[in-house]
Amino acid sequence: MGKGGNYVMVAASEVEELRQKNGEMEKAVEEMRKEMLQLWRRTQVAEEAEEHLCSQLAELEAESLDQARDYHSRIIFLTNELSRFSPDSVSP
Repeated sequence: MGKGGNYVMVAASEVEELRQKNGEMEKAVEEMRKEMLQLWRRTQVAEEAEEHLCSQLAELEAESLDQARDYHSRIIFLTNELSRFSPDSVSP
């Protein structure tokens, strides 16, 4: 065989090596795609959890504000009651 036949053999082995590398790269890309999909799903779950927690926090804030207003009203009421019974208002 001459030089031309050798060149064809080298080229064929290079093509096979490139096909093998290409197959490995395709597998790596598919694995990365799967990992990205899992990360995206986890991100979605985290975002939904964040929204739920924010909603709960808003409800708790509203509830604590209502309680603070109730306590303030109660303190004013009790202060007024105490002032009715202060020593200045009691006759001997």
